[in-house]
Amino acid sequence: MRAISLDLDDTLWPIAPTLAHAERTLENWLAEHAPLSLPVYQNAIWLQSQRDAIQAEFAHALHDLSAMRTELMARVLEHAGYPRALAAAAFGVFFQARQHIELFEDARPALERLAKAYPLIALSNGNADVARLDIGPLFHSAVSAQSFGVAKPDPAIFLHTAKTLGLEVHEVLHVGDDAHTDVEGARRAGMQALWLNREGLPWPHSSPEPARVQGLAALCELLGV
Repeated sequence: MRAISLDLDDTLWPIAPTLAHAERTLENWLAEHAPLSLPVYQNAIWLQSQRDAIQAEFAHALHDLSAMRTELMARVLEHAGYPRALAAAAFGVFFQARQHIELFEDARPALERLAKAYPLIALSNGNADVARLDIGPLFHSAVSAQSFGVAKPDPAIFLHTAKTLGLEVHEVLHVGDDAHTDVEGARRAGMQALWLNREGLPWPHSSPEPARVQGLAALCELLGV
């Protein structure tokens, strides 16, 4: 093993509070700049119908969460009588707030230890931008489904990650919380994989159970760094 790729959401930080903060920030912006759209956005049934419709219509672009979110905002604004063009500003507010993350307690110390021993690369299906975060300097680089064009568990994105590092795919260890997209995806691509299973869940697949740790400090201990 010569490098480590790391998932972001629910691996380095919990995603639920991050998205809740971004949603509140967006709703505050809508209340000020497009108030008639706020009740539309808060109509959960209508909003879900639009999410479903967008996923069906843009099945080729499901890896691009930013584009999907922008289209959703365009439909919300249009339904309330505002121009679709306002969606770019609305998404910008959401995206900026979405970068406000609270790391798991063990994340920063572990990243500092790991970065001294291995090149680290972020590999995420989400639209967090690790370069905007204060942990950004600990990473060699980042690969996202949005920028690459396909999402985990597609083997292509794991192969691309190894190529970005200038390594063979088997020389990289991928660490993530999702048994399917992270572990199974990495293993199918020929990459080493380790399951970050903070909740102690049982392995959900029929394939051989991977190595697992319950936290990033344990990962450092396992790797001897």
